[in-house]
Amino acid sequence: MPKPRTMAKPGKILLEVEQLEVLFKTRDGVVRAVNKLDFSMVSGETLAIVGESGSGKSQTALAIMKLLAANGKARGSAKFYGRNLLEMTATEINEVRGEHIAMIFQDPTSSLNPYMTIEEQMLEILVRHRQMSRKDARLRALEMLTQVDIPDPERRIRQYPHEYSGGMQQRVLIAMGLLCQPELLIADEPTTALDVTVQDQIKRLMRELKEKSNTSILLITHDLGVVAGLADKVLVMYAGQLVECAPVDEIFYRPRHPYTAALLKAVPRLDHVGDYDMHPIPGNPPNLLNLPTGCPFRTRCAEAFDACHEMPVVREVTPGHSLRCHLDGGALK
Repeated sequence: MPKPRTMAKPGKILLEVEQLEVLFKTRDGVVRAVNKLDFSMVSGETLAIVGESGSGKSQTALAIMKLLAANGKARGSAKFYGRNLLEMTATEINEVRGEHIAMIFQDPTSSLNPYMTIEEQMLEILVRHRQMSRKDARLRALEMLTQVDIPDPERRIRQYPHEYSGGMQQRVLIAMGLLCQPELLIADEPTTALDVTVQDQIKRLMRELKEKSNTSILLITHDLGVVAGLADKVLVMYAGQLVECAPVDEIFYRPRHPYTAALLKAVPRLDHVGDYDMHPIPGNPPNLLNLPTGCPFRTRCAEAFDACHEMPVVREVTPGHSLRCHLDGGALK
């Protein structure tokens, strides 16, 4: 079997996204799903991107992987170790996918080929990207299935996806994503379609991955409970834009943007009994074809004032804490 890949040293810039735009041509006009997004990740870091449905989280990940729908277009740059993924040819990006960057999608049923056994699908990855013999590839696949707690892997590897439960399918996807020991794992809502018990298993698996390897994780989720247990840094998106980005403790205990604070207030808290009221965010996310002038959150924001009719710029309010808001940058309750 090949030797494990030497991962980049912790702290080295792994992914640098600058001025990323994702646009879709529709019959009603051009939809700007992601708007001038900037962020970076260092090796070994877990970055969570959070926000309501339609905020641009998944489209950001799909743009990085060059997997946008046919009517979609990405502009800007997404540099992986200095190479712009958005400018790569189909051949070049195929060499990166799976071996250097792997992605786990939220629906395992549509991600696994129903006509191929799990063994065939796993071995195809290793034979293609690592040039392993089928014998060695099978041993590696069995090892990964064991690591993700698939029982009786010798028997289960010969089965088809429909013979697995939803939770087991998701664990197989995680195993497939880790086969080539990628430097970056993108997980798009990895626990959304699963029951609570299986969600906990997936969280544990990802936590173990974070602790035992130097793999970086880009986590796309709306589940702040997952974020609290896994992330080092959190990027909050609204209407395709970054509104706040900071270390996880800053986001949870000292949020600076009204939208971030509103997201936290909308989450049920089991550690507060009798003295905590959950507050849903009023209104709905804006239509991306007809955004309000200025700050896109102002029509739902309890803190909005006259200056919010002008678009705020992103600024660093404390070291490592970026904010797009006209407020003074103080922590909100």
